[in-house]
Amino acid sequence: MQSVIIGVIVVVVLIILIWFVSARNGFVALRNRVKDQAAQIDVQLKRRFDLIPNLVAVVKSQAGFEKSTLEAVVQARAGAAQAKNLPDTMKADNELASALGKLFAVAESYPDLKSNAGFNQLSSELADTEDKIAYSRQFYNDTVLKYNNAIQMFPGNIAAGICGFSAQEFLATADNERESVKISADDLKV
Repeated sequence: MQSVIIGVIVVVVLIILIWFVSARNGFVALRNRVKDQAAQIDVQLKRRFDLIPNLVAVVKSQAGFEKSTLEAVVQARAGAAQAKNLPDTMKADNELASALGKLFAVAESYPDLKSNAGFNQLSSELADTEDKIAYSRQFYNDTVLKYNNAIQMFPGNIAAGICGFSAQEFLATADNERESVKISADDLKV
């Protein structure tokens, strides 16, 4: 009788141990997936970051283009270069996106610029990159949702707590991204 009880206890302990190891490995895989998705966002931001000097050069070639608009783009790009972590990168990215939005809005009043093949190609590449950034951010948030659910739902939360896994932050839209780009009459002076 005692050997049966000991056998049952050993089986239960083995089942719990196997579950615990499996849960921990699942959390590690999900956490690494979150990191991978953050890196994918970074790749797309770098692509946009690399396109901006070419865009600024093409726009500068347009005589009389609004200098303060170009300076805002250059400053936002410099801020993005100094970002050290994902929240800072996203904040700098939001500022850069806002400056680029203003640049393209002001560019509408320059017919020569709008007909420039280089400007059109760069605009198209930036639009494509913006779509990829949006998709990457969405996929990141989906991955964070899966990870957070896994570590916060019972019984996984027990193993996650023991192993020190903590929830990740979602990438949210900044308040300034919810507003339309504001252009003053001075920005449109040719």
